[in-house]
Amino acid sequence: MVYLLTAFGHEALEAHDGAEGVERASRERPDLILLDIHMPRMDGYEAARQLRGKPECEGIPIVAVTALAMVGDREKILASGFSGYIAKPLDPETFASQVQEYLGAPHHASTRPPSAVAASQRARKDFTAQQIRRRLVCRQHADEYRPRTQHSRALRI
Repeated sequence: MVYLLTAFGHEALEAHDGAEGVERASRERPDLILLDIHMPRMDGYEAARQLRGKPECEGIPIVAVTALAMVGDREKILASGFSGYIAKPLDPETFASQVQEYLGAPHHASTRPPSAVAASQRARKDFTAQQIRRRLVCRQHADEYRPRTQHSRALRI
């Protein structure tokens, strides 16, 4: 995940557990928080609750990145204060555009009408695997290469 974020021009910060993530998000104030549900010391639900209670994290989208795929999991995640949900395993072909979608999303995804989400998904350009590989290779071999993606800071917890 960090590799893909970096390859598409985002500054990726990392935390190794929920408690560290809450502390780091409060201090660093990233543009987006990508949060796993199952973590040591503090699960994603508790981390999201604490982040939503901090004034310095107000307005930062918090997106669950998790393998939870049972009926009702997505609804539970959204009801717990998350702005959205990205399912694992991550698809490198669409991950960058999913992240970009949340960087422009309002505080809670539930406030966006489904028709607006569907229209924006149809309108955005999805990258093919070959385009991603080409961009990653360019990034690895040319320090002066800068992707045309908006620069942002994402915290991966």
